[in-house]
Amino acid sequence: MDLRRIHHAAIICSDYEVSRRFYVDLLGLRVVAENHRVARRSHKLDLELPDGSRIELFSFPDPPVRPSWPEARGLRHLAFEVDDVPSAKAELEAQGIAVEPIRIDEHTGRRFTFFADPDGLPLELYESAPEGR
Repeated sequence: MDLRRIHHAAIICSDYEVSRRFYVDLLGLRVVAENHRVARRSHKLDLELPDGSRIELFSFPDPPVRPSWPEARGLRHLAFEVDDVPSAKAELEAQGIAVEPIRIDEHTGRRFTFFADPDGLPLELYESAPEGR
């Protein structure tokens, strides 16, 4: 097997329009495709980051709430790499998004912080590696 990278992560939201605005308008992900699946009473929105990695945003009628606290098994959070964590944090806060204080990864020395999408999915901003590493 020759795994190369993560192609996409799939997210199920409770309010399609709210989550669409969050990921597209606030975070700036590019819309690749958008489909309304009538038979499933569902939307599927394919989003892309500059490096080609993708997020599939789904809506389904009455999805169960995701357990977060205490932390549940499965995917813990989704992390986005940024060059400047304080600047990205300030951008989110200027849009009214609550962001945790910046911390330092004790293993890498890089800065990171967390915020949440409209359904409470934990999202992380993680500092890029310095050039040459």
